[in-house]
Amino acid sequence: MGIVAGLDSSSESTHIVVCDAETGAVLKQGYAAHPSAAAAADGDAKAYGVDPQSWLLALGEACGGGLLEGVQAIGVAARQDAVLPLDAMGAPVHPALVGNDPRAQGAAADLTDALGGRAAWAEAVGTVPQAKLPVAKLAWLRREEPEAAQRTAQVLLPQDWLVWQLLGCPQRRTTDRGAASATGYYSTATEQWRGDLLAAALGQEARLPEVLGPAEAAGRTPEGLLISAGTGETMAAAFGLGVGVGDAVVTLGASGAVFAVHDRALPDPSGIITSLADATGMHLPVVHTANAVRTLRGAAELVGLEPTDLAGLSALALRSTPGAHGLVLLPYLEGERTPELPHAAGSLHGLRRESMKPEHLARAAFEGMLCGLADALEVLRGRGVAVERVFLLGAAAALPAVQQFAPALLGARIVVPEAADYTALGAARQAAWAWGAAEGRFPADTPPPWPGRAHQVFEPGEQLAVGQAVRRQYEAVREQQYPGAL
Repeated sequence: MGIVAGLDSSSESTHIVVCDAETGAVLKQGYAAHPSAAAAADGDAKAYGVDPQSWLLALGEACGGGLLEGVQAIGVAARQDAVLPLDAMGAPVHPALVGNDPRAQGAAADLTDALGGRAAWAEAVGTVPQAKLPVAKLAWLRREEPEAAQRTAQVLLPQDWLVWQLLGCPQRRTTDRGAASATGYYSTATEQWRGDLLAAALGQEARLPEVLGPAEAAGRTPEGLLISAGTGETMAAAFGLGVGVGDAVVTLGASGAVFAVHDRALPDPSGIITSLADATGMHLPVVHTANAVRTLRGAAELVGLEPTDLAGLSALALRSTPGAHGLVLLPYLEGERTPELPHAAGSLHGLRRESMKPEHLARAAFEGMLCGLADALEVLRGRGVAVERVFLLGAAAALPAVQQFAPALLGARIVVPEAADYTALGAARQAAWAWGAAEGRFPADTPPPWPGRAHQVFEPGEQLAVGQAVRRQYEAVREQQYPGAL
């Protein structure tokens, strides 16, 4: 029996799952917090620069106690909002640049203008410079710390650096197309690096890693442990979930994201769609919203609940009726990305004496959040992306109000999978694929067919027409306040 491990190095922790290579069954797990997580939670500016050695320390702690005993291959997934500038010898010239760093906003805007605008960037690489992208962070480094930028001879992403370390820092550096597609200097259409765009950001050329295919291995450790290509956290999560064409994933964090598996790149001149590649040879277009669960937390406080009492808010919302007695909440509490309204504010419409009750406001908050995510989903549908099932991820997916309202408002069958670290599972599945291909156990062109994990399914059924009416009410208010926004 083959045994593989998947490593998820997130912004806050390292989580490792050890799985049966044939079935995906989880055999063991390990966990360790990152030393930088507390600073990030406090909003410390230092959180935008992280010593990569902390990732290795957490990895060592997470796999303590013989966790990796008997493991034959490891896959690594890590945060996509980070880049590590290195000198010619491979030593960091600066702490890893991480997070949605507001310091890079000006650099992102300058880069956008330098290439001729958003449409030019979308055509070139499938995405538009934003503060969280490596290309913008490197442009910030050139502007604010030119000496460090001048010493930069190569750049790696977190999972690339961890793979390189696990292999003993060989001459060869590698990545995968999924992770590369989130940099801002890799074209998802041509599947080639755009070294010219990296040079424009950094001010000079720098070495980039070799891009491996989905089932290729980065190498073997001196002990013979196979290390797969690695990938970004979004790509690994999609692979761990087992989504395919016809599936979309909606993540419910403070902000929201909608992504789907597609057969081709989707460059978007407006910049709303980020055209990523996935970990299997397909594509993964993503649309982000600035507001999701933060909408629910704010509404909870307005009705006198603790902002963490989302279960209480859900129970309250279920006492109302579809359309929330005419209340419509535009959930643009932190501006919005879809539609592109960075300076917008949230607003509540349709107030009448009979609608001014806590349960109606609670329902309006859930409906507003889900309608905002439906807007993002419709952007993908409008570009020909098939959406038959929607997977909901995040703690809020377990709320009864979300499960009851989402099928009709999103217009699809809703799947709520059991709670698990799908990023780590996706990394493990990639390791199983690379190991199986190398050993002749799995075909190189087909990933191991791990069965789907336990989940709940919710159908729109007879409520679909009701959901469409609520959507029309929401869209009318959005169009009245922000004409032509979508």
